[in-house]
Amino acid sequence: MLFLGTLVNAAAVIAGSLIGLWLRHRFPDKIRSIVFQGIGLTTLIIGIQMALRTDNILLLIFSVLIGGMIGQAINLEDRILHLGEYLKKRLHSGDERLMEGLVSAFLIFCIGSMTVIGSLDEGLRGDHSLLFAKSILDGFTSIALASTYGIGVLVSVIPLILFQAGITALAVTAQPLFTDSLINSLTAAGGILVLGLGLNLLEIKTIRIINLLPALAVAFLLALMTLRMPLW
Repeated sequence: MLFLGTLVNAAAVIAGSLIGLWLRHRFPDKIRSIVFQGIGLTTLIIGIQMALRTDNILLLIFSVLIGGMIGQAINLEDRILHLGEYLKKRLHSGDERLMEGLVSAFLIFCIGSMTVIGSLDEGLRGDHSLLFAKSILDGFTSIALASTYGIGVLVSVIPLILFQAGITALAVTAQPLFTDSLINSLTAAGGILVLGLGLNLLEIKTIRIINLLPALAVAFLLALMTLRMPLW
């Protein structure tokens, strides 16, 4: 089954999110606060490790700068927040942190080499093992995230499936694209976003992460241009 790893990953996040939602109002404030800080600190470390994967620091800088300008120019954050209001109405949810939880969970679950390589292995070799391992990690992480952010973590399953299944499908049709250098470029750009997320979680500095999301697409395109390789 082509997308088995992604479906198992989604099931793990759903299960973990439901547990986290059940625990959300049962955690004392002090426990919730220290969990939140722990997530923030570990997110910083993950972001730094990912960013250091870059093969080309200039490509990373231009990806983040150009991506940020694009996101700011099209008011991506405002558009996503409007979508969040629509989702809250559809879900009959009064959770004020729905979109914050959705974006935070998406970045943690989907932006990283484990996601890209696991989805590629699933598409190229039919090997689901890496995504199965990722499912265990994401399942436990979603418990902590959902206990803090609420239903947005559960909703993040939708972009998770689309993102990972998209990479798997692309791998089947465009295998030569995904060189180690390109994967490292995507991972490094994602690392900058995850690092910014960690700063937000710790309330050190407010980073408009949503407006930086186009940096991933820019990193992909710049990496292709650098490699000078045909699409097929």
